[in-house]
Amino acid sequence: MSEHAHPGYLQTKDTYLKRLRRIEGQARGLQRMVEEETYCIDILTQVSAMTKALQAVALGLLEEHVEHCVADAVRAGGPEAQDKLREANEAIARLVRS
Repeated sequence: MSEHAHPGYLQTKDTYLKRLRRIEGQARGLQRMVEEETYCIDILTQVSAMTKALQAVALGLLEEHVEHCVADAVRAGGPEAQDKLREANEAIARLVRS
């Protein structure tokens, strides 16, 4: 963690860890499918499911970042507020491009 006191997702950390473990299992399943030479479309279907699961994690983290980190910085004002807003906008742009 960088200079921040605590992440905004601290209250839901366990939920994120469960989701990420599930995604990790999906990735292992994809590897197995390729090793077993599973039909391409079946693999692509699983890739799509894994992508959606990762997007759900990303959107949840972004929402919590805005509600906690950005909102706190905006309330405090000063240059950190502008930094947090810029940082959130850049994160949104990365998610839209991915």
